[in-house]
Amino acid sequence: MKGMAVEQLGQGIYCLDARYIKDGLACCYLMVEGAEAAIIETGTAHTVEAITSALGNLGLSLDAVRYVVPTHVHLDHAGGAGLLMQRCENATLVVHPRGARHMANPERLIEGVIAVYGKDAYDSLYGEIVPVPEARILVAEDGAVIQLGGRTLEIRHTPGHAEHHFCVWDPATKGWFSGDTFGLSYRFDELGDERFILPTTTPVQFDPEKLLDSLDVLMSYEPERMYLTHYGVLEQPSRYVQSLREQIRDWSQVALTLEKSDDREQRLARQLGEMIGERVRTLWPNVDFKAIAEELRMDIELNAQGIEVWLCHNEKKEQ
Repeated sequence: MKGMAVEQLGQGIYCLDARYIKDGLACCYLMVEGAEAAIIETGTAHTVEAITSALGNLGLSLDAVRYVVPTHVHLDHAGGAGLLMQRCENATLVVHPRGARHMANPERLIEGVIAVYGKDAYDSLYGEIVPVPEARILVAEDGAVIQLGGRTLEIRHTPGHAEHHFCVWDPATKGWFSGDTFGLSYRFDELGDERFILPTTTPVQFDPEKLLDSLDVLMSYEPERMYLTHYGVLEQPSRYVQSLREQIRDWSQVALTLEKSDDREQRLARQLGEMIGERVRTLWPNVDFKAIAEELRMDIELNAQGIEVWLCHNEKKEQ
C-alpha cells in the first residue's frame, strides 16, 4: 500500500498521512486560502505534531488555522481535535450537531472505544483525548456555509456510516471531503494506478438506506473528485459510485439471510471477504488477491462488526 507523508493536490489542498496504525491508512487535509488555513479531519492526538510541522513547512503559524473540521467524531477522524484546538488558539471547531457534545465532553466516546479495543490499545492508537470548550464549537446544521479567506465551503449532513457525519463541499475544486460516506479506496501496489473502492460499515450506526441516500446527495453536486480519509483524492467519482451502491445493497441482503448465532459476525466477515475478492478478480483477473485481502483484513472485520450491530438493532425492533 502506498502512502505519502504530505502530498500537494493543487488549489491550496494538501493531503497529510495521519500515521494511524500504518502509513496510507488514514489522512487529514490542510486547506490554505490566502492567510488562513483549515484542517479537515484531525487524525489522532499522535497526528498533531505532523500537522504542526506541515503548517510550518508551508510557512503558516498555528494562529493561521481558522477552522478544525472533523467529518464525524470517530477517533481516527476527530481524536486529535481537542489537542489541535489547544494549539490553534484562533480556530473554531466545526462539528455535526450530534457530535458536538462528544467533542465538549469526550468521556462517553472514550469509554466506547475502550470497550471495543481495550485500554492498552486505546492509549497506543489514540493518545490523550482533550475536550473542546463549548464556546469554541460551531454546530454545523445541514447546508451551513463557512468562509475560509473568501473561499466558500458548504456542509451537508450525510448519515449512513454514522448519524453524526457530514461532508464538506468545496466548489473551487468541485470536490467533497467525504470522510467515510464515499467509502475507502487504498492505493494498492498490486493495482498500480487503478483504484478499488468499498463501503465502510463500521460500528455502531451503519444504516444502508441512509448511506445510499447520502451518496445521492453527494452525486447531485456532480463532483469531479472525492477527498477520502481512507485514502487520498479519488478522481472521477462517477466511475465508482455504482460499485459502492451495489456493495452496500449486496452486503445488506446477504447479512439478512444469515441466521442469528454466536458466530454470525465471523461468518459475515468471511462472506464479505469472498464477495470483495470476487469483485476484485472480476475487475483485475490477473491480480493476486491474497496481498490485497491481507491489507483489507481489519476493514473487513470492522465492517462485519458494524453490519452485525445493524442486524441486532433490526431484530430488537421486530420483537
